Amino acid sequence: MSRTLPRSAARATVKPPTAFRPLSAPRGLTHELVERLTADIVSGKLAPGSRLPTEQEMIAATGVSRTVVREAVAALRAEGLVVTRQGVGAFVTEGARRPFRINTEELRSLREVIEVMELRTGVEIESAGLAAERASTDDVRAIERAFAAIEKAIAAGESAVDQDFAFHRSIAQATGNPQFLRFLDYLGRFIIPRQTVRVAAGSAADRRAYLDLIQGEHREIVAAIRARAVQKVRAAMRQHLLNSRKRYQKLGAELAD
Repeated sequence: MSRTLPRSAARATVKPPTAFRPLSAPRGLTHELVERLTADIVSGKLAPGSRLPTEQEMIAATGVSRTVVREAVAALRAEGLVVTRQGVGAFVTEGARRPFRINTEELRSLREVIEVMELRTGVEIESAGLAAERASTDDVRAIERAFAAIEKAIAAGESAVDQDFAFHRSIAQATGNPQFLRFLDYLGRFIIPRQTVRVAAGSAADRRAYLDLIQGEHREIVAAIRARAVQKVRAAMRQHLLNSRKRYQKLGAELAD
């Protein structure tokens, strides 16, 4: 099978773009081709307005199947990186930029968990402050219900991950700004890292004490929102998220021993 570049690409560059070299791994070929194409688009190796090689040219250059090529182009189109013109081909969009994305399925290390927690901090401090300013009576009740659901889950011996996420969502909802809620929903349940990083396997009493500690921090946040204490709730949310990072950093040190 030919591994040569399309003539148009060969004229444009001495080295072939990253995307158009044989793919070696049988696993995740579509994902790998998407990553290569995206890198070449974002770096400018595939210039805005330029046409992607044809399906046959990409098959020959990379050694993958027609299905992989079509799925990759569809993924790029969904990301807004290319547009397709029937009977003509796929073209790099003008001003193509890779969308912000966190692939939670690939975030497994403690360091990556903490990075996401740091990202959350600025957003959720502001979210808590705006909730204290703007929350309606119904919003405050929803936050209180979410807090009570965590209590119930802890009492039942559960990890309360879903309930914890719902609590943070209820605060975001109370801001009146849908972008805060969209951001949390984008991150998903991963923002509660004890579902991703295994909490130290101590006794049931140890786990209960650990969750009660977190719930105590939640309690201060709820009280400050209820009192419309903007600065106090900001400080409480900051401390909660800082404490969470410290807990997971400590866990990381223990696991490394």
